[in-house]
Amino acid sequence: MDIERYECDVLIIGSGGAGCKCGIVASKRDAKVIIVSKGLRFKSGCTMLAEGGYNAVFGYVDEEDSLQLHIQDTLKGGAFLNDLKLVHKLVTESPKCLIELEEYGSLFDRQEDGRLNQRAFGGQSYRRTCFKGDQTGHEMILGLREEVIRENITTHDEIMITKLLFDDDHSKIVGAMGLNLKNSSIVIYNSKNTVIASGGCGWLYPVTSNASQKTGDGVMIAYNAGADVMDMEMVQFHPTGMLSPKSRRGVLITEAVRGEGGHLINSEGERFMINYDPRQELATRDIVARAIYSEIHEQRASPLGGVYLSVEHLPEEQVRTKLNTMVQQFKDVGVDIINQPMEVAPTAHHFMGGIRISPDCETNLENLYAAGEVTSGVHGANRLGGNALADTQVFGKAAGLKCSENIDKIELTPVSQDDVDEEIKRIEDIWTAGKYDPEDIKEQIQDIMWKYVAIVRDEEGLLEAQRQLDALEEKTHDMNVPSFKEFNNKLMIAIEVI
Repeated sequence: MDIERYECDVLIIGSGGAGCKCGIVASKRDAKVIIVSKGLRFKSGCTMLAEGGYNAVFGYVDEEDSLQLHIQDTLKGGAFLNDLKLVHKLVTESPKCLIELEEYGSLFDRQEDGRLNQRAFGGQSYRRTCFKGDQTGHEMILGLREEVIRENITTHDEIMITKLLFDDDHSKIVGAMGLNLKNSSIVIYNSKNTVIASGGCGWLYPVTSNASQKTGDGVMIAYNAGADVMDMEMVQFHPTGMLSPKSRRGVLITEAVRGEGGHLINSEGERFMINYDPRQELATRDIVARAIYSEIHEQRASPLGGVYLSVEHLPEEQVRTKLNTMVQQFKDVGVDIINQPMEVAPTAHHFMGGIRISPDCETNLENLYAAGEVTSGVHGANRLGGNALADTQVFGKAAGLKCSENIDKIELTPVSQDDVDEEIKRIEDIWTAGKYDPEDIKEQIQDIMWKYVAIVRDEEGLLEAQRQLDALEEKTHDMNVPSFKEFNNKLMIAIEVI
């Protein structure tokens, strides 16, 4: 196999909000940075898709809001399973990081007096979510992209990282390697410090709001290298994903729809959330998702098997101004949300579990850091809407500061050739004309996860899932992967499912 080799001070795996922020901060401290993306740089990942907003305590709309209340809301929303030190860092540093985004060029919506506007999201004591209409993540990436370009940071796209690399003594991480998806060549990165910022695992499920690259690669390579991983059972299902057409199934309907006053209604015309929580549509996502699941399970579902989300009662100008992306998203599939309800159902959205980190984004492996959704501890058992975008900036910055600390005094240590040879052989062994289609195996994994390991789980179902997954694992040793090199999608999927 052809081999490409690169050296840098800081290797960042992931080009979303956390990865870009980390790279910018490290570059400003004179570190030589390479940002690697599984998809297209600045056009893939989940930050770009995030719609609703960014939580930061400014008190510009509700003066009574405070940092302490944001901490309390985050802990309560996470069932008090959060890491308090991480929550404190998230909340206290979020406002400053938002201002830094505006300095990069991202612009958030303002009130008439020029101050930032803030809206309500589920689980909040007061309105603290800053936003850009319903395109907040897109606006953030625009600013981050411009700053990455200004810093002249090297970016590599369509590179799937498959293994972290140790030094010869196996004492520290000194880089990573993977597959160039454009031509199937092996790519080897030798770095002083490595940061994983590759996002979550939404594509473990057939219905997800996530970008297609989110197959858990970052958690996998960290776990295989010996990094501590925790809380992987904590999966957030966003209450409102699209149901139709099939090609759009799972696509996110932003929480801003409910934040602006949208109502959830069952097939009997009942606004049902009052039966589950006094906050109704502004309850936390886990509560709303379970409520919708219950309505569906108890035969009060809409024709497509979900429930209705309606903004018909809201002023048309408010909907077109604050929810313009949603108006267009449904117009594209023949639904006028000004005058018609949307049909929605839960969609796999966010993993609260992942790589265990310190407040400085350190892992238990020397020279390895992590930031963003790939990590654990910040959100506990359930993430509040608006905290994820803040997470990317606060911990992307923390990782950038820590991994560039005294970088000029650190020597570049060569990677273990044994590690490299072992991974090349593993990939070559996958590349065989076997019996089973990798895409079929991936779909079977997703179906098992959706049936037994989704919103509601029990011991019997989990044991059955384990039995079926063990049987599928045997098939991964005999997959049929075509021999061509250019954009071999089945090779990528085969690596994902192993």
